[in-house]
Amino acid sequence: MPRKHIAVNTGGGDAPGLNAVIYAVTKAAHQRGWEVSGILQGYEGLLDTDKIVRLDRDRVRGISHLGGTILGAINRGNPFDFPTPGDDGRTMDRSEEVVRNFELLGFDALIAIGGDGSMRIAEKFCRMGMPIVGVPKTIDNDLGGTVFTFGFHTAVDVATEAIGRLHSTAEAHERVFVVEVMGRYAGWIAVHAGLAGGADAILIPEIPFSIDAVCKKIMAREARGRRFSIVVVAEGAKYRGGDLVTKGPKEAGREVLLGGIGHQVGHEIQERTGKEVRVQVLGHLQRGGSPSAVDRLIALRFGTAAVRLVEEGKFSNMVALDPPNIFDVPLADVVQTMKAVPIEGDTVQTAREMGICLGD
Repeated sequence: MPRKHIAVNTGGGDAPGLNAVIYAVTKAAHQRGWEVSGILQGYEGLLDTDKIVRLDRDRVRGISHLGGTILGAINRGNPFDFPTPGDDGRTMDRSEEVVRNFELLGFDALIAIGGDGSMRIAEKFCRMGMPIVGVPKTIDNDLGGTVFTFGFHTAVDVATEAIGRLHSTAEAHERVFVVEVMGRYAGWIAVHAGLAGGADAILIPEIPFSIDAVCKKIMAREARGRRFSIVVVAEGAKYRGGDLVTKGPKEAGREVLLGGIGHQVGHEIQERTGKEVRVQVLGHLQRGGSPSAVDRLIALRFGTAAVRLVEEGKFSNMVALDPPNIFDVPLADVVQTMKAVPIEGDTVQTAREMGICLGD
């Protein structure tokens, strides 16, 4: 078998399971007698080639259960829209430098681990001739082509536990708790954690909500003697006819930062119902820490599957999961559309049939 030298990078934000993929890629490649190098900080290691590290068995030993990524993560390093020095907000296209350095370093393939932004970047590089295999990572679970991304189950577990812990204090003080969870433009975390955690209302981007409907649900519970409520809000949820709530303007080379909808909803509920309201923003707690057993296993399967695709020369593809099977899907198809929660699907139907308010 010809000896290959493959590179691996982790793009975008961190997610539980990244190290497990790196571990699996390294182990599977070494089983074939190949070399593996890690590119630090997304694609920056292909712009500053001092940021390349050799991945051997010693370097990856014992990392599969660890959160974060030993290669570092960056969400403002898009080589096609790379920030220029200074604070003027200008960017430049440095993609040709990436391709040139990839070739000069003698890499035979790149395994790119990331979310929707990373897969879009990878697909562009594929069109420039780079041999790339994608691995889907995001706690948001919004990537097309795969039923689950790794990182999602851990985020849901964390959010579910937090929601469950808030029940006792909400009931003791007869308060309403609004819990804002991550997920960007999709409501996967909110609807899964809200269902599993016993929320009374779940607000997701796919269903623009009316605050009147939420308050009606809270007061109906009040009339039945249930003087507390839990409202789960996805960070990308929107009022009917309203816009996304963000933390500020879009910065050069990175996605807009969502956040703040939980506090708006909490304020409206308190004003309209007279109930005491507390807002809990889970934020990066959902992205940190060790991956769950489910995410760890998915990550290990994705990593070894990516190496198999390299071996078969099946580039411009992403590994994907449709339980129980691992398969591959063209990157060009993956980046076409975001995978939203199907509002006519079984999960949303389950919420409705359990009497959970979805704001519509």
